Amino acid sequence: MHPITAIEIIFSVVFVLIIFGVALLLPRKLRKPSLIIVSSITVLLLFSFAIRPYWIDYQVSRKTEQLNHYLEERYPNQEWEISRQVGRQYNPYHLQVRFKNEKGWIYIYSVVNEKKIHQSVWIPPGGKFFEEGKHYESYQLE
Repeated sequence: MHPITAIEIIFSVVFVLIIFGVALLLPRKLRKPSLIIVSSITVLLLFSFAIRPYWIDYQVSRKTEQLNHYLEERYPNQEWEISRQVGRQYNPYHLQVRFKNEKGWIYIYSVVNEKKIHQSVWIPPGGKFFEEGKHYESYQLE
């Protein structure tokens, strides 16, 4: 388990325990509705932890399709491989592209939506500068 995930779970458990404790200390008239609210919050937290990985996978598949379409328009008749770094410490929407005709180079694209795609990182092979890449794209910050 990644440390970020462990920290999120610990904070969620502490939060739920605190609000359950507060709900139990309320007067009788308010105790039952507050326990229902706290139970609902607990279910929502569990639901969010269960759904999050599937939601990210769905979003990454959409972003990969958008990047593929962008690359087909920008670099016709070329082949590439799209992947991503797996782990909580990496942004899931930064996709790595390796072009078949440019061995050793890795271009990392940031995909916000289908209209906003740009290279954010270039990883050239040892001893080369990023401007030497065949697929290097200069990006002006807004």
